[in-house]
Amino acid sequence: MYDGHVVVIGGGYAGVRLARRLDGAARVTLVDRKEVFFHRVASLRAGVRPEWTHTPFIPYDRLLRHGRVVTGKAVRIDTAERQVALATGERLPYDVVVIATGADYPEPARFTGTTTEEAAKSFAEHQRDIATAEHVLVVGGGPGGVELSAEIRLARPDARVTLAHSGSALLDSAGPARPGRKALAWLESHGVEVRLDSFMSPGTAFGTYRDARGTIVEADLSFWATGTTPNTLWLRLAGHGDWLNGAGRVKVDRTLRVAGRTDVFAVGDVNDVSELKVTPAALAQADTAAHNIRGYLLSSGRHRKEPRLYRPTRRTPLIVPFGPADGLTVLPVPGGETAVLGSRTTTLAKAKSLLTPYMRRQLGYTAA
Repeated sequence: MYDGHVVVIGGGYAGVRLARRLDGAARVTLVDRKEVFFHRVASLRAGVRPEWTHTPFIPYDRLLRHGRVVTGKAVRIDTAERQVALATGERLPYDVVVIATGADYPEPARFTGTTTEEAAKSFAEHQRDIATAEHVLVVGGGPGGVELSAEIRLARPDARVTLAHSGSALLDSAGPARPGRKALAWLESHGVEVRLDSFMSPGTAFGTYRDARGTIVEADLSFWATGTTPNTLWLRLAGHGDWLNGAGRVKVDRTLRVAGRTDVFAVGDVNDVSELKVTPAALAQADTAAHNIRGYLLSSGRHRKEPRLYRPTRRTPLIVPFGPADGLTVLPVPGGETAVLGSRTTTLAKAKSLLTPYMRRQLGYTAA
């Protein structure tokens, strides 16, 4: 029995989880500009190591048993006609629409183009650049910058690698100071130069970079791991700028509905929920939204479900690999304390496989 049309715009972690949760309960259409799911967690290693080039790409063809996946770009949500307009001119009717367009990440954690071939070519270019660089500069000392620096160092033990961070400690978003100290110790013990309190910007000459004190750093290759940008420009261009906050994120209430709309939801990196934007949080939001969408579609019947309020994850686990066999795991424990676990736990939990078997199963494939 199908209780309505649900159009999910965006096939990232939150969109895939929500579409799968609703498949069979509603007529689900998942729209994404990419032809495959992009497992971003594996992208940093894919940008460094050739044998990982195709690992982040998982086809959508086994995701939905009853619904369908459309490759295309959404350009407008017509709330009057309750339709999603695609760049091709196709219009998808909906009873509920979900915005799950995520955020744009800096290279190499980015799906370039729309096809697997285009994205794989981009990864191969990064691999060649890293393989020949004499000095690689990574800007940003959060989880992504630390992980990328470690991957580059292990792939290129003979190259000079510098990690520049504007803060006074690495992994400062993790809360306690111990994870940052542990990351710093690992990087320095492996010959990575770490520059703290070093806000970097491009210099006046090609291949030069300047910090806030005017110090010049020369590098023939650089990567910027300094944050993400929500993919919401299309909403602003379509006349829905009032749905966005000052940072460009979609404003939602505690049920994950877009403010003022009963039939429009937003989940994952794209919304303004105040929490660390990590994969477990995106999956939790998708589960809450799926429950509330079912309740909305059944609201006129005797099986009505009360809305579930989403509780932002204040203390989420954080896993930072240092290559495939080392890293650290920040694990919240009862009482407000935090445990910092080492290489064995991190390797088993993420570092070795980068959660690839788990995501393959989520999309209907075997773990291998």
